[in-house]
Amino acid sequence: MAYVRTVKTASGATAVQIVHSSRRGSRDIEHVGSAHDDAEVELLKAAARQRLAAGQGELELGLESAGQAGGRAGGPLPIRSSRMGHLWDALSRAYDALGFDAAAEGDEVFRGLVLARIIEPTSKLDSLRVLDEVGVQAPSYRTVNRRLPVFAADAWRERLAAVCAAHAGLGPASLVLYDVSTLYFEADAGDGFREPGFSKERRLEPQITIGLLTDATGFPLMVNAFEGNKAETATMLPSIQAFMAAHRLTDVTIVADAGMISDANKRDIEKAGLSFILGMRIPDVPYVVAEWRQKHPNTAIADGQIFTQPWPAGHTDNRRDQVIHYQYKHDRARRTLRGIDEQIAKAEKAVAGKVAVKRNRFLQLTGATKTVNRDLEAKARALAGLKGYVTNLEGATAEFVIGAYHQLFQIEKSFRMSKHDLQARPIYARKRDSIEAHLTIVFAALAVSRWIEDATGWSIKKFVRTARRYRTVEIQAGEQTITAADPLPDDLQHALDAINTVSQPTH
Repeated sequence: MAYVRTVKTASGATAVQIVHSSRRGSRDIEHVGSAHDDAEVELLKAAARQRLAAGQGELELGLESAGQAGGRAGGPLPIRSSRMGHLWDALSRAYDALGFDAAAEGDEVFRGLVLARIIEPTSKLDSLRVLDEVGVQAPSYRTVNRRLPVFAADAWRERLAAVCAAHAGLGPASLVLYDVSTLYFEADAGDGFREPGFSKERRLEPQITIGLLTDATGFPLMVNAFEGNKAETATMLPSIQAFMAAHRLTDVTIVADAGMISDANKRDIEKAGLSFILGMRIPDVPYVVAEWRQKHPNTAIADGQIFTQPWPAGHTDNRRDQVIHYQYKHDRARRTLRGIDEQIAKAEKAVAGKVAVKRNRFLQLTGATKTVNRDLEAKARALAGLKGYVTNLEGATAEFVIGAYHQLFQIEKSFRMSKHDLQARPIYARKRDSIEAHLTIVFAALAVSRWIEDATGWSIKKFVRTARRYRTVEIQAGEQTITAADPLPDDLQHALDAINTVSQPTH
């Protein structure tokens, strides 16, 4: 039997020994080395365990010469390299599994910028510092600037979109989600691309409009940048048609919120012959709901009840048959009615002269006369809890249509990830090429992040925060190089195992 032990020496050092004992009680002690601090002791113990496992002879670590080289015997041992190996290898695994390495033709500058943005989103210049801290070779800043116009090129972005589409397995019946957001710039005036416009963040600075196309799970398929003053409703159809043309898709099913759909936009979608599932505004109580209430007086609509109204195309209509589904939800009604009550209370106070007149849809002004619009109130209360969904998919059930629409939360999640976790706002970019290249990097980083989340069940923020703490260190001990690493916790090991067991791409 053999084991490793430590004993104190007369000089105050700690000796590491291998003890070979037998059942007869005899012992043979091999001295591995002496150390003067905890780090050296751990190195010697690791060396002793390695020798026991391999059955090697005495290992000469050369600690004394290593210490003397540092200026004193027993001094600190030099670290040859330190690397966030677990984190970097996992992110690289996702990058390769998506097919980005092949799409980028092995461009290591692009890989570095994409993965550095996931680890710590910052400027392009500071990304080089992130790569150094990770322990991978960083390109020069001049090289990064030289490559940015390449990353902004349409051909480059189309190759990335192609592998994302292949990963998503899109086909004619696939659902694609579309939404837009805005990114503002701290600039005084517009330049034709960065222009003031409608801002969801209620900002007045110049901005750009970002259109994001994802699959039903929120996995990104394409990102497009538009002028900041371009109407949201004018961005959807060009983005989807460009995507379909690039991937030779004859049809997809567009899922979008009511705010994205104008009447003209809806007609254009119909004219293009595309399938859709759209949220719709309800200006008046639908006929099928009014008819049900007439047949069931004094009866409350059940939570989750669905009313279906076919809308067949006429002989002259340039569209397919459509179906509108209306769903009633108690929680939606409760929230809406509470908002109506608050607005009515404010309107009544304004009519009574107790508060100043402010914008209120229930406050009706006729000359100097102020009244509460009770007809509008009654109509709003009658519509509380109802939401409409319209589709031209043949044979689609109401449950499928409503469930597909509710998947829009996935694209909202992707927007939150890109704008917060990946800090998509191009603070340091001013030229359009630089902005486009930045968005290309963010797009790829979002795809890698969603891949990691799907594989592990962790948020990308949790995965990066956890994995970056565990480094792999190479220490020079004389002529020997020793690799040391902290043991991984079980949950991180399971996450890494899940990443490593995902099959490689077939495209």
